[in-house]
Amino acid sequence: MKLRKIAALLLAALCTVSALTGCASSTESDKEQSSSSKGATVTLGEVTVGEGDSSSEEEEVEEITGPMKIAVLKGPTGLGIAGMMNEKDNGELFGNYEFEVYTSPDEVTGKLINGEIDVAAVPSNVAALLYNKTEGEIIVGAINTLGTLYIVENGNTINSVTDLAGKKIAMAGQGSVPEYVLQFILDKNGITDAAIEFFPTHQEAAAAVASGEYSAALLPEPYVSVATSKNASLRVALDVAAEWDKYSYEEEDVPNTLPMGCIVVRKAYLDQKENRFKKFLNEYEYFVETATEDPALTAEYAVNYGIMDDAAVAEKAIPNCSIKYVEGSKMMRLMKNFIDIMYEANPDSVGGKIPDDEFYYIR
Repeated sequence: MKLRKIAALLLAALCTVSALTGCASSTESDKEQSSSSKGATVTLGEVTVGEGDSSSEEEEVEEITGPMKIAVLKGPTGLGIAGMMNEKDNGELFGNYEFEVYTSPDEVTGKLINGEIDVAAVPSNVAALLYNKTEGEIIVGAINTLGTLYIVENGNTINSVTDLAGKKIAMAGQGSVPEYVLQFILDKNGITDAAIEFFPTHQEAAAAVASGEYSAALLPEPYVSVATSKNASLRVALDVAAEWDKYSYEEEDVPNTLPMGCIVVRKAYLDQKENRFKKFLNEYEYFVETATEDPALTAEYAVNYGIMDDAAVAEKAIPNCSIKYVEGSKMMRLMKNFIDIMYEANPDSVGGKIPDDEFYYIR
């Protein structure tokens, strides 16, 4: 503070003129007086100096700027934060957060870009796309969801990727990550004659395989759990993430290396309040890592906050949703591998170029 500096100079001048011991005694007395109560003042000649609040500058900024605004998507990428939302409503969190649930990434991206949202859970390729679109203003802090894709069939004829040869496969999401992931594993297995047909929704793709018209369907959770709950003849034939791992980057201690969802933050926010974001990551990591310990409770929270629609389905789906917290250099390696493969499939899926290392927040 400038006034404090002026006071210090005045004290130094007074000390030069007066006896050193007397000056020291007076100064110590002033310090004791100023520290005896919050907001106490010291008068030196014509200058009055206020001690002010003892809280840190960051805490003062937090009070002024309000809560960290966090966007949550419906579905698996939002499951890890459901417990955190519940604890926030019960006043059990250290940080000051404001959560909002959205149904699609498109609703979130614009708000991130214009600063209405500070932090968001988004699909991993969308994070890369945002980084490129904003020229580095949206960066990734952690992976929160790994592979959630499965091959479902009506019967028992598909037990490996090679069994998909010549099969009719129903799926939704043309021009998105599920298509590129499926094509990647088909290519790695030398399969060129699988007939993929796209449907407007995952529900319609599930209905197509349930009817017997299609040999298989590529579905994400929770639609896998919905489909198998409604039709006992449907079964999970292949874990797509496990097949991805066979030909993709193998990471120690991470059996599933297909990053489907992640946490992003505005660089402008991070530059100003990095400590707040670090505290958020600490709290968030705990809730992500404990979300699968009690699927029934997590499902209850998820339904309460609009992240999932049906508690029974959510409870069944949670163990297969690969809810996982990965940050730091491991997160960077998994994301780089994923983005490289998405870029090879379609450069536009990640914003036209591979992000540089500034895309990754390593604390």
